[in-house]
Amino acid sequence: EVQLVESGGGLVQAGGSLRLSCAASGFTFDDYAIGWFRQDPGKERWGVSCISSSDGNTYYEDSVKGRFTISSDNAKNTVYLQMNSLKPEDTAVYYCAAALRTAVAGCGFWNYYGMDYWGKGTLVTVSS
Repeated sequence: EVQLVESGGGLVQAGGSLRLSCAASGFTFDDYAIGWFRQDPGKERWGVSCISSSDGNTYYEDSVKGRFTISSDNAKNTVYLQMNSLKPEDTAVYYCAAALRTAVAGCGFWNYYGMDYWGKGTLVTVSS
């Protein structure tokens, strides 16, 4: 059974940090790119960051560049998103998702519609 399980969300003050985890199982981890998306109620789900370890590629959306860092631990089939200098506008449900790395060109061409598997999300709330 394919599973993606997010953890690490919570409540944090502006300027603080959180580390999200995405634990994957049920598929060949190294063949997939893993992306992080976020969504506020009534808004589009938007890609935040992506990693394809086999291709040596990472991607960051402009609004989080320099504040967030994505990494992977292939031995644990887990991807992390370290979020620093958090802002209230970062408040959202964060989802991890997986797509065959060849299909998304190693994070070079990835989007909501192209992801194969999704986690259920973890809520991040940044207070002002």
